[in-house]
Amino acid sequence: MALAPIALFAYNRPDHFHRMLSALQANPLARESTVCVFSDGPKGPHDVAAVEAVRSIVRRTGGFARITAREQKENLGLAQSVISGVTDLTAEYGRVIVLEDDLVVAPGFLSFMNHALERYSEDLPVMQVSGYMFPVRRPSRLKPTFFCRVPTSWGWGTWARAWQRLDLDSGRLLEFLRSPDRREAFNVNGAYPYFEHLSLQAEGKLDVWGVRWYASMFAAGGLCLYPSRSLVQNIGMDGSGVHCGTSSDFDVDLSASNAWTFPDGIEESAPAFEEIRLFLAGLRAEKKAGTIADLTSCMRALLGKMRRAMMSVTS
Repeated sequence: MALAPIALFAYNRPDHFHRMLSALQANPLARESTVCVFSDGPKGPHDVAAVEAVRSIVRRTGGFARITAREQKENLGLAQSVISGVTDLTAEYGRVIVLEDDLVVAPGFLSFMNHALERYSEDLPVMQVSGYMFPVRRPSRLKPTFFCRVPTSWGWGTWARAWQRLDLDSGRLLEFLRSPDRREAFNVNGAYPYFEHLSLQAEGKLDVWGVRWYASMFAAGGLCLYPSRSLVQNIGMDGSGVHCGTSSDFDVDLSASNAWTFPDGIEESAPAFEEIRLFLAGLRAEKKAGTIADLTSCMRALLGKMRRAMMSVTS
């Protein structure tokens, strides 16, 4: 089995990056793996020291067959970094495993990813392998591995034959999704506003790659392979990242498995889709509840100020 190269995307969080590398090194296949670190350039003088600290870690890191760094002088942003990096490595190697600097992986992560990438290398409907799995309510309903239409961007892999289907034209993707039925299915049966995110991307109000990749997969009828228990934990939901705030909603217990069975039939798992739909719907409901609570708190504070103002006038 030819091991896929590992693309690591890093910016200005040396502590997170060090934890990610340490977890990756604990994988038995690490010493046979090639790693390419894509180090984005600083946005300004305030980022220079942190970016250089990340690059210093790369220079003194071992534990892999080979590790190299591609250091950008200018800041590309995560979306452009991922798009160009994955394009380059899939063109050179035919497949790739992708990690960001705030992802801690289980010891079985590389085994799962490489075996899955080998197993489905010629199966065109399979367009991605995900190492992360959502903390769904009823994991007992899931088979050890399964397919779902919705991909994730936290520890994943793909092939050149699939990545070539990526359409960066958000307008064209939106046009494909114009029909109510397609939009509903794309939004995971109304559970999550992916279409709205794609619209914001088209308007230049978001700069993300993941929703365009999902839309491209959806348009191609593609599927993503998942483990029933996550092999990736995101440690960046602590307010330190550019795109994510503070949250524990996505926290998982990492799988200890290092042996995998894969489905022979390539079709979406209805129970898994439903569990993921319920999880995403719950996130949306919590966000709405939080917004209402914030508005209520603001109104109470405003009313309190008004009452105090009235009392000061009448006293």
